[in-house]
Amino acid sequence: MEDRTAATRMLSGRLDDTIAAIATAPGVGAIGVVRVAGPASFEVAATLFRPARGGDVRALLGGRAVFGRVVDPGATDAHGFVDEGLLVTFRAPRSYTGQDALELQVHGGPAVLRNVLDLCLRHGARLAEPGEFTLRAVVSGRLDLSQAEAVLAMVEARSDAARRQASVGLSGALSAALDAAQAELTAAYAAVLAHLDYPEEGVPEAQVEAPVARARTRLERLVATAAAGRYAARGARLAIVGRPNAGKSSLLNALLGYERAIVADAPGTTRDYLEAPLELGRVSVTAVDTAGLRSTDDAVEAHGVASARALAAAADVVVVLVDGTRPLDAEDRELVAALDAARTAWVASKADRPRVWRDAELGVVTRPVSSTSGAGLDELRADLEARLLGDAAGEEVWVTSERALDALREALAALRRVPGAPQDLQGLDLETALRALARITGRGDVAESALAEVFARFCVGK
Repeated sequence: MEDRTAATRMLSGRLDDTIAAIATAPGVGAIGVVRVAGPASFEVAATLFRPARGGDVRALLGGRAVFGRVVDPGATDAHGFVDEGLLVTFRAPRSYTGQDALELQVHGGPAVLRNVLDLCLRHGARLAEPGEFTLRAVVSGRLDLSQAEAVLAMVEARSDAARRQASVGLSGALSAALDAAQAELTAAYAAVLAHLDYPEEGVPEAQVEAPVARARTRLERLVATAAAGRYAARGARLAIVGRPNAGKSSLLNALLGYERAIVADAPGTTRDYLEAPLELGRVSVTAVDTAGLRSTDDAVEAHGVASARALAAAADVVVVLVDGTRPLDAEDRELVAALDAARTAWVASKADRPRVWRDAELGVVTRPVSSTSGAGLDELRADLEARLLGDAAGEEVWVTSERALDALREALAALRRVPGAPQDLQGLDLETALRALARITGRGDVAESALAEVFARFCVGK
């Protein structure tokens, strides 16, 4: 139980309280849920819920859904009817919090939910603090701290890419990877302590350096996924740039699968940028169509050109279109010199028509794409996804939390000092690394500040 001491302290000895909160999002809906958890959950329900078939609510087993009415026992009218709905029961330890718990599923009007919650608070429950249900799940051992963060990520997911990574974290895959590294480091730490306690016995270097090397490899693979994890959680930005009439707006529409940008033969049609959401495999992207890059005396168009250059500089990945049907000029070659090659995918547009220049003339390798026929679009999508994923492309588990990334970097910095160091210093560095990893999962020596950082972002009811 030592590994959950800090979480328990955060609840200020209130684990024996019964808590309640509205668990569904604000607004009008067909169904709303009031969640109750704690030792007196069924006592609370017995005062305000009347099963349609009768019976004592307090005698219900877990895993039941019972239809009935919510009533106000203190009402002055004959029945005190509030609403009808379902009572869903959970018995400890088989519940989200590990305690007795239940849900009152009623109609989703705000007035109904407020009334039902108020009844719970008047009859033995207190209002839950933000994130308290999930915090109790951590205290009871139902979740670790990295899984708790995944719960928040699942709630906040705005794209399928974000949902997928949150589901991986919630499954415990990140925890399993960290546990494997912790096991290696614990073995090395034990070997160092054995040498310090019994120096005459001696400890072969392999008993320390080999497990440390294996743990470093595991942690370095996780750190390498951080950029992809950030894109999955928050999305990436893709800028589409090029000369006027290179086919930028047509490419945006083709990637999206619907007409978002106006396409016209006249150059300079796009004078400002426009955005649209786009899914590129496991990454959610905001695609930005920009004004055509060229020298101009038109003040409005010049502003659009400057904006396009700024957007390209700030984007996570850039697609540059060069018209394959028009001879190259100095401005095309200036683009090659101005853009970061690592972030840039070069496209020879209008590939359904005869091409009039070769890649060697431009100085970069281009990908032929036709927005009209669709030729090359799938390959371009795969290329862009690969650029965004980088080393994470073959990994299942990505690091999506800045808190976890900071802890991993701290652990790696300590482990890099271990090889060749005196064994007393090795012990200190191994302890630093183990403490850093424990902050991610909440298992082991976990600082209370780590818990506070996670749960401060939760909403009431979760």
